[in-house]
Amino acid sequence: MMRLLTSALATTILAATALASDAPAVGAAAPEFRLQDQAGKWHALKDYRGKWVVLYFYPKDDTPGCTTQACEFRDNIFAYRDLGAVILGISVDDVASHKAFAEKHSLPFTILADSDKKTATAYGTLTKYLGIAELARRDTFIIDPRGNVAKHYMKVDPKGHSELVLADLRQLAAPAAPAKGT
Repeated sequence: MMRLLTSALATTILAATALASDAPAVGAAAPEFRLQDQAGKWHALKDYRGKWVVLYFYPKDDTPGCTTQACEFRDNIFAYRDLGAVILGISVDDVASHKAFAEKHSLPFTILADSDKKTATAYGTLTKYLGIAELARRDTFIIDPRGNVAKHYMKVDPKGHSELVLADLRQLAAPAAPAKGT
């Protein structure tokens, strides 16, 4: 009985509460941002027009799930590049934390620091954990070369997520087949 109560209490305490913002709809323009990467360089979404962008939000640098997710994107980097896609990771951690995380795991893609939480809010991923900590929920957006949301994955499982995104990106980026008779 005590074990059941402890489990129920843990579930209640660990429950994540989404904050007030809605995510952009598929087909809508992806919210613009301007954030610093792990080296302190500034990046804006508009810098990536003409490319497919895999924009993934994650809660915290160097935690087990976030490390799994980042390393799977790392391991598939050449497949993403072959499709002309860039990977951008975003969390509310600061530049120094991102630098250490990227170096420790040899991440060959950009990790952006959303310390003021405005980008996570604009994308509807800012979530309150344990009733106090505001972190990005683990969501991924595929943004098309025109800057529109092509696909949104909510509350993803980090294990195997990169392969799923890659498969969907291959379909989205494939040239449309010509109509029969043309």
